[in-house]
Amino acid sequence: MTKKVVRLSDVALAAGTSAKTASRVINGDPRVSVETRQRVEEAVVRLGYRVDLLARSLRRGVDDTIGVIVESIADPFFAAVISEIELAALRRGLNVIVASNRRLPNREATIVDTLQQRRVAGLIITPHTADLSYLAATSTPVVFVDRHPKNFPADVVVFDDRGGARTAVRHLIRHGHERIAFVSDDLEIETSRNRYAGYVDALTESGLPVVGEIVATDCAEARAARARTSQFLDLDEPPTAIFSARSETSLGVVKVLHDRARTDIAVVSFGDFALADVLSPAITVLEHSPELLGTLAVERLFARLDGTCGDPVKTVIPLRLVTRGSGEIVAPSKPALVDVVPPIDDPFALRVAPRAGNSRR
Repeated sequence: MTKKVVRLSDVALAAGTSAKTASRVINGDPRVSVETRQRVEEAVVRLGYRVDLLARSLRRGVDDTIGVIVESIADPFFAAVISEIELAALRRGLNVIVASNRRLPNREATIVDTLQQRRVAGLIITPHTADLSYLAATSTPVVFVDRHPKNFPADVVVFDDRGGARTAVRHLIRHGHERIAFVSDDLEIETSRNRYAGYVDALTESGLPVVGEIVATDCAEARAARARTSQFLDLDEPPTAIFSARSETSLGVVKVLHDRARTDIAVVSFGDFALADVLSPAITVLEHSPELLGTLAVERLFARLDGTCGDPVKTVIPLRLVTRGSGEIVAPSKPALVDVVPPIDDPFALRVAPRAGNSRR
């Protein structure tokens, strides 16, 4: 048998009130007496009434939901970002729909279109490579996290990837290292590209060459990083230090060094990872908080939802070098320069500025 659909009018009748008053109670309107509210709430439970979300979104023009698109839901970094967004949304009475683009440009655009068709109130997106210029025609508020969108001026919250990488490599150079390997993901990805630029900056300012045979930019996962690290160590002149530009690649790098008992190789990881602080030596990291990234992104989206106008804003989150031991290993036969090199000018202060068009670092 088909179960009868309970309508708002049924709830109003059972509660002895008007449909308008019943609707106010269900939508949390405070302009209802305690007694009336109790009668309506009891009728809702007794009759098993469910709000028609589609009808509500059609009336309002948008749903009580925000969409979040990241590269991978399984990635611990993005999982932490999502968690903070969800907590903030729940406090505001909003739902969250999460999807991953899986690094597929076509899928990325399809997900954005699908969420817009669902009339989401706003979007938070970690873009991959899709051209999102068509979003300029939509009224849906959009905030981008971790990377800039292609051809679309919008609010964006990012880390100082280039400055952080430069700080990490400078740190290794100050400990006497001249042959420093670089391990990262594809340079088509903005974060990897910026971290590589910081690596090159530090070498260049110190008069050191960029040696292609110890640069790996094809490590999308730990397994690839393991293979490339092994290749580096097997060279006639292996690197004395390694800068790993992702937590995922760091897992591969550290595994190889541990297996070969190479505690003489200095390591700095861009991003922390599980047990990094209990290894011997513990891993020196550039600390970047996914929780802060998620918080600042959702706060920016809420500002747009509340009617904040004005030019797009770019928020840059600084990075902090956490020294634990692996990054402080001195290069063989090289005196450390820690005591003679002047302090590095890397201000650890949040920078927020209007964006001029679609500027990219």
